[in-house]
Amino acid sequence: MSPILVRPVREQLEHDRLIRLLQSKLRRKFEVAINPGNEQNAPVGTGTTAIYPDLVLLSLERGRRLQGVIEVETGESVNHLEALAQWTHLAKLRAEFHLYVPAGMVEVARRLCEDNHILVSEIWSYHAVGDQVRFTLVHRNREAAATVKRPVLAAPKPAAPVRSPKKPVARTAPPTRKAPKSKIKARKPTRTQKRK
Repeated sequence: MSPILVRPVREQLEHDRLIRLLQSKLRRKFEVAINPGNEQNAPVGTGTTAIYPDLVLLSLERGRRLQGVIEVETGESVNHLEALAQWTHLAKLRAEFHLYVPAGMVEVARRLCEDNHILVSEIWSYHAVGDQVRFTLVHRNREAAATVKRPVLAAPKPAAPVRSPKKPVARTAPPTRKAPKSKIKARKPTRTQKRK
């Protein structure tokens, strides 16, 4: 459970609206499960180690492999306790971790990630323009993306068998071939040619 036990009602409503907005935005690329408010619909992990990020992104393929998790924060929830309680665990998953924070809290979020050694794949800022919300990518960590996309340890390739050195073989000239017989037959002289 998040250390932000009680968000102000207005912030909680805005938080849940952002989650649903991101769900509809990402629906084309992923199967998106959400955990708005206190709901625990889509866990990542099992048992006591289960985590409930705001959005869980699964592949559209049959295996429904975990592709990424998204955590949406409000002005009140970008703090040290939240970073330690949630961000550190989400960053350790074998999936991309995206963090969405209000535009005015980007530097605070960046500093918290650096101070606590949290590898965030992407940090996005958001701000409202009337009824619409605009999202802006403000930080992309190539190192975090590389560690996520690295394949699970594959079986090592077997070493090539060691061959004993062979004695050099003396090369002989290739056998000579007889020239092929011409397939064109000489014509017999005709009667007119004989007379001449």
